[in-house]
Amino acid sequence: MADENRGIPRHVAIILDGNGRWAKKRFLPRNAGHAAGSKNVEKICKAAWEMGIEYVTMYAFSTENWSRPKGEVDALMKLLHQYLSDCLKTSKKNNMQVRVIGDISRLEPDLQDRIRELEEFSAQNTGLHFQVALNYGSRDEMRRGMQHLARDVGEGRLSPEEITEDVISGYLDTRGIPDPDLMIRTSGEKRLSNYLLWQMAYTEFYFTDVLWPDFDAGELERAVAFYQGRDRRFGGV
Repeated sequence: MADENRGIPRHVAIILDGNGRWAKKRFLPRNAGHAAGSKNVEKICKAAWEMGIEYVTMYAFSTENWSRPKGEVDALMKLLHQYLSDCLKTSKKNNMQVRVIGDISRLEPDLQDRIRELEEFSAQNTGLHFQVALNYGSRDEMRRGMQHLARDVGEGRLSPEEITEDVISGYLDTRGIPDPDLMIRTSGEKRLSNYLLWQMAYTEFYFTDVLWPDFDAGELERAVAFYQGRDRRFGGV
């Protein structure tokens, strides 16, 4: 965890919500809202690093998002292609290490190749650790992780007695990444939406009515100030 003495959170997880409502308020198509939200990602990553935050994880596309209208999903996939191309440049410019969490096997092969290229290209960068959750759902993550764990037990590589919380964490998409200290959700919704359920057992939650495209460095500072004002006690009541 980050400094418990009201310091800067080491890891901030964000649910990017409100792109569609942002567009609707401006009489624009929903896709325009997604495009505006995509452009905001780099700004917040830059602001987070300048504040001293080391890890940022953003919920970009959930396993449930496939149920959206096909036209919207297709537009999101097209936008994702463009974003990953741009991210190659921004990761170099900002010395940012990028990692994708989630089950990418459902994505198109060229998109999977782009993800692997980006991860490999940025692996040695020493700035912000930026995780993008794509085709991610926490229950699906745990299902996949437990299938892997069960195979290892069945094949004798692990005994049931060796299964600890740390071992379980090592089978999740976020292995090697510290648990979030602060979770931010924009647009006024107050639920986790199947996001990092295992990892956020002790995370502070911050909900804001601000729509994601309007969430700026000042809003991030307000969220961190909320975190700093919390009395974080572990194991107590």
